[in-house]
Order: sequence, then C-alpha cells, then structure tokens
Amino acid sequence: MAAVDWFAPAEIAQPAPPKRRRRAPTAHPRGRPAASVRSRRKPTHRRVRGHIVWMTLFALLLFGVVAVNVAVLRAHVAVSKLDDKRAKLEAGNQALASQLSAIDSAPRIEAAARRLGLIPASAGNTSYLDMAPRGR
Repeated sequence: MAAVDWFAPAEIAQPAPPKRRRRAPTAHPRGRPAASVRSRRKPTHRRVRGHIVWMTLFALLLFGVVAVNVAVLRAHVAVSKLDDKRAKLEAGNQALASQLSAIDSAPRIEAAARRLGLIPASAGNTSYLDMAPRGR
C-alpha cells in the first residue's frame, strides 16, 4: 500500500492520463497553403516593456516621496533655528528692560540729585503753574 493511498481517495491517487498532442496544420487540400497559426501567448518584449514602465513610475513616485521628506526636514531645521534665535532675542529684550527699569528707578534718581547738591522740595512749598492762556 502506497503512502498516497492513505491520504487520498483512489480516483485522485491514480496517475493523470497522457495529454493529447495537437496536429500541426497541413496544407489545404486544394493546394493553398494553410493559414498561419498564431500563438495565444503574448510576445514577451511587451511584458518586459510594461514592467519597465511600471518600475520607472514606481521609482519616480518613491523619489518624489523622499524629496518631499527631505524638504520637510530642511524646513523643520530652519524653524528650529528660528525658534532658538527668537528665544535668545526675547532673553536679550528682558535683560534690557530690566536694565532700563533699574536706571529709571526713583531711589537712583534721588541719589544722583543729592550728589549734585539738589534737595527735595517740601510738600508745603509745592505749587502748580497753569500755563493755559486765560482769555480764551
């Protein structure tokens, strides 16, 4: 008993019958040559050209995707550099604002006035001068 008999029914386990061969076309009985027989298979050069076209299109598509990714990466690097520059400029602006605030402070101005020999006016001696014309 063969191993095939264990796994398949008997009609499947039998060998396939031999295939029939087609006869080559013969000359026509009236002396005319037989019509040429065309193969059902397509020429292989068309298939190869088609594959080359599809491979080229796919390669171009892939190249486009890579080019877009590189452009996005370059843009991201430029944005990162600009963000760093903006942060440095903001820190510089804050330092300058702090220096300006220290220079304009009232205690510093009073100390500079005393060094020059100026004294603050008393509140009782303070008066205001009206500079607006009276006739109008």
